[in-house]
Amino acid sequence: MLLIAFADRIGSGLWASVSVLYFAYVAHLSLAQIGTFAAAAGAVGIAGSPLGGRLADRFPITRILVTVQILRAIASFALLTTDRFALLLLFSAVGSLGDRAASVLTKLYATRIAGPDRVRYQALHRTLANAGWALGGLTAAAALALGTTTAYRCLLTGDALSFLLCALLTLRCAEPPSAHRTVTTSATPSSPAPPLSPWRDRTYLGYVATETVLSLDDAVFKIGLPLWIAHTANVPHELAPLLLVLNNVMVVALQVPLARFGTTTAAARRLLLPLSAAFALGGLTMALSATGTTLTAIVLLTTAAAAFTVAEKLHATVSWELSVALAPDSALGAYLGVHGLAQAAQRSAGPLAVSAAIAIGPLGWTVFGAAIALTCAIQHRLVRDRLSRPPLSVPPVTVSEH
Repeated sequence: MLLIAFADRIGSGLWASVSVLYFAYVAHLSLAQIGTFAAAAGAVGIAGSPLGGRLADRFPITRILVTVQILRAIASFALLTTDRFALLLLFSAVGSLGDRAASVLTKLYATRIAGPDRVRYQALHRTLANAGWALGGLTAAAALALGTTTAYRCLLTGDALSFLLCALLTLRCAEPPSAHRTVTTSATPSSPAPPLSPWRDRTYLGYVATETVLSLDDAVFKIGLPLWIAHTANVPHELAPLLLVLNNVMVVALQVPLARFGTTTAAARRLLLPLSAAFALGGLTMALSATGTTLTAIVLLTTAAAAFTVAEKLHATVSWELSVALAPDSALGAYLGVHGLAQAAQRSAGPLAVSAAIAIGPLGWTVFGAAIALTCAIQHRLVRDRLSRPPLSVPPVTVSEH
């Protein structure tokens, strides 16, 4: 599955960095159409996480993953066949649905196959995924130097082929132990236990809400830093791509070493405190970068990028462990599917949040960092009582496997 993640992200790196350009120069969509297009496709994709998680509690996960990868490939190939806005929107929405489903299914597979080593497994997964993304992005940059329609189409084709390769590789993966069981109480041996629903679990829903806020670091690197640099008079614009490179290098270098600090549930919860400090530092240094000399601004922005990257890696470790520890084994797929909504939601809320911080100015970034830091403290308190009790379950049970 680690090789699959690498191949998948190479394809994503090929396409994500040029998708807007493709729709503008190949499909000839207007800026308004592209904005509407991205928002609508992303909104449809939100449903992919809970849908994928729910299916994984009922069917073999490898079969669902193969189906989803094929669906993603078909959607990508379909984009090559038309320049009509409605059809492009339909195909992109289907692809977005598949992307979000594949993300939660891959996480669930890792949880089942890695067991107590899931945090280290996830760290390796994210390291390879980021390396794959970087390789795909570099390849896309080289192809764009040609500046031809054929180059754009080749990159989209490469993305589609990467999904087919992932489907083939998934066929070779063993099906992990399933959490799908028939559970019966001792009093009524033949009656199935009532299904556990994350939608009725207020603690878990509150946790997912805080996860949405803690995931805003993604918007900082995609939108916040580039726009802030562009609007800061004494900072060279060339710094923006360099800070993105710094982020990628730090991700690859730090993810596995940092994961060892969150290998237990209690340790993961404790990491929320340094995570809070990292977010606060990132917001503060972003604010201070608007003052002083060019050299001072560059140093402060580099510090901010490093702080937000550390926050990104710490949050990945915490999130991976707590999202599983807070969920019952008998409905793990459904719970992780709901957890996936946090990442999907921040893709819509993130650009608005960082745009607001930029519009307000230095104070906006200070408030931005402080608000996320406060959310870390809220999550630290929120999960305490749940983690101090046994996992969610039904009354004393007898378990029989299907």
